[in-house]
Amino acid sequence: MNIVSSAKRQIILDTETTGMNQSSGPIYLGHRIIEIGCVEVINRRLTGRHYHEYINPQQAIDEDAIAVHGITNEFVASKPKFHEIAQSFIEFIDGAEIVAHNANFDVSFMDHEFSMLQPLGPKTTDICQVLDSLEVAKFLHPGQKNNLDALCKRYGIDNSARDLHGALLDAEILADVYLLMTGGQTKFNLSSEKAGQEGGGIQRLSIDRTKLKVISASADELVRHEERLDLVAKSGQCLWRG
Repeated sequence: MNIVSSAKRQIILDTETTGMNQSSGPIYLGHRIIEIGCVEVINRRLTGRHYHEYINPQQAIDEDAIAVHGITNEFVASKPKFHEIAQSFIEFIDGAEIVAHNANFDVSFMDHEFSMLQPLGPKTTDICQVLDSLEVAKFLHPGQKNNLDALCKRYGIDNSARDLHGALLDAEILADVYLLMTGGQTKFNLSSEKAGQEGGGIQRLSIDRTKLKVISASADELVRHEERLDLVAKSGQCLWRG
């Protein structure tokens, strides 16, 4: 299995729904999407762009589902319906590779929502590639727990804010997990490690941060640098000069 995708633009995605699958049949059992969360990755770098919507499903949310994500019927009653946000969502994901944990779950719900649009919407795989990060995790860690919480612990990612599931939060956490899991690195920010934490963590830098000052070598420093390389070259090959 090739765990490193060749896709330039990836959308790390998660959804929350009115209910869960309780059978071995098709995932869609009359339930609908109530939250979509996406974060954009280009060339394996988080861009800071995201897509997030709560959606009025026009039907009741199961109590078991509310216990998982905490999204209530009252909360979504005033939110837009799926057909009202469909175009902006499709435009955000179009042409990208979707990365989702247990992707068949999310894609099946998306396909059902698209099928109810007028005019008929696309199938997800008609406009996107799909990568299941759960399958990647199972390949890398066979026989182990590979849910998002277990992977956070394994890769040293702080998910202490995850008391309940939430699509955008879970997409952000999955982005951290996926990039570490497929990148071969175990530490991104050593200074931010907490006591007892394995593997470090990812620290996102603000896109509005002050740019680093670049100091170029002076002409005199460049001359002295070349003189030093001349000394190195006398004792053998100078790698800095090829």
